[in-house]
Amino acid sequence: MKKWYFLIVSLIFVLAACTDDSGVDEGSGSDGSGEETAGKDINFSLLAMPSSLDPHAANDGYSLYVMTNIYETLVKMNQDLELEPGLAESYGQLDDTTWEFKLREGVTFHDGSPFNAEVVKANLDRVRDPEVGAPLEFLFTEIDEVEIVDDYTVRIHTDGPFAALPAHLAHPGGHMISKEVIEADYAGMEEGGNPLTEVNENPVGTGFFKFEEIAEGDHVTLVRNGDYWGEPAKPESVTFKAVPEDGTRIAELSTGDADLIYPVNPSDVARIDGTEGTRVEQNQSASMSYMGFNVEKEPFDDPDVRRAIAMSIDKEAIINEMLEGIPAVADTPLNPTVTGYSEDLEPVPFDKEAAKELLEKSGHGDGFTAEIVVNDRTTADIATFIQEELKDLNINLKIRQMESGAYQEFTANGEHEMFMGSWGTVTLDADYGLYPMFHSDNHGAPGNRTRYANAEVDQLLDEARTETDGAARMEQYARAQQIIIDESPLVPIYHSVLLAGINDELEGYYQYPSSFPYLKVLD
Repeated sequence: MKKWYFLIVSLIFVLAACTDDSGVDEGSGSDGSGEETAGKDINFSLLAMPSSLDPHAANDGYSLYVMTNIYETLVKMNQDLELEPGLAESYGQLDDTTWEFKLREGVTFHDGSPFNAEVVKANLDRVRDPEVGAPLEFLFTEIDEVEIVDDYTVRIHTDGPFAALPAHLAHPGGHMISKEVIEADYAGMEEGGNPLTEVNENPVGTGFFKFEEIAEGDHVTLVRNGDYWGEPAKPESVTFKAVPEDGTRIAELSTGDADLIYPVNPSDVARIDGTEGTRVEQNQSASMSYMGFNVEKEPFDDPDVRRAIAMSIDKEAIINEMLEGIPAVADTPLNPTVTGYSEDLEPVPFDKEAAKELLEKSGHGDGFTAEIVVNDRTTADIATFIQEELKDLNINLKIRQMESGAYQEFTANGEHEMFMGSWGTVTLDADYGLYPMFHSDNHGAPGNRTRYANAEVDQLLDEARTETDGAARMEQYARAQQIIIDESPLVPIYHSVLLAGINDELEGYYQYPSSFPYLKVLD
């Protein structure tokens, strides 16, 4: 007799006021007889458009905000931040290296094709296919084989024990794409086309919204999936619009042209809250905002230079003077909401005199000129603050602001010297917070935009992926983090609070710590 169980993520906090789908009245999507009822058309203004609508191709927030409404995963995280079955009805571990998933029957994709074991295998094989070159491959490198047992049962065999597998399957990289569209993408590759193209142009999932249209550079529209296997979405449609300027997004919210806006600069919270008919929703995050170096470029290939700069940044002043005191100081790479966060690490101190001595020791006491790239108003403001701080070290910092898509490509390709960035640990597990950001296999788009490489860190992160003893695993992550802090490929600055502007008439909005908006129950 097989014993099935659901893997629950251990978290530091619980959002007690939130409930999962089963506890929410979703009646406005259906009148109880199975017939759809009218819902709202939601306009959501974001800073940027998605870079792709292919779950295997994109790992930037603006892509994921849209895709999480189109696609679904085998395992999902509910609003109590627990892992639970999604497209899988149940799942369990047969032995240290074998997981079995029982799939939901009767689920269809937006194109009418069935969801089954063949689809699961096609998706997990594709994201790991080196010919495809998916940036999200790192999530599933521990998978050795996906075995079809029957139409609605799959077994996933891993190279070794991999405790984080269910959490990784809950990541958007585990979104299930229609097998027919995957096959079309491979057909295009055989004809000389680029991989990761067809799915982006024809995104087909099983989600409660389905793709309607895209106007490049302007908006993406999704409409309610009337054939959804579960409770239907309340809104009739959601249109995601690219509005790069903070002031323009706020103006759209105040006039009703936008129902939701994200992100909101902390300095604009009082303005939105003080405007009749609008408010700011604040949610806990799992993110860490930082200033990063390209460690392959001089003088940032010298850890002493990086550490000297880290010692010169007054994080408290940044938060209090520029961010309205809302975020929390970040001294470590992981947010306190993430399993693997440790309070026992020794952070880099704020000490400008010691920083000057360290820079002198490195041979750069006379200073140098460097460029830092940013992609929005908040990061530009913080870079300006840092620019002033570094003058005391004779460092002339030039600020270059780029459009979000260009910034993503520029930093992924390693063309930068310094940059302002952020990382959300979507799975709330240290593996995802550290492995893509600091393992040498993941330079560029997967997450390691500092291009950091340390053999000991690589070994610790590899070992932690297969460690079955929870305490030993946490110790490995703590050791890796201390090395990273000491070598300073990046400077953690703050752990943000998620700020979204919303029309007072809308109810039911929630944003996961990952920053993904939950739009299904908006009413």
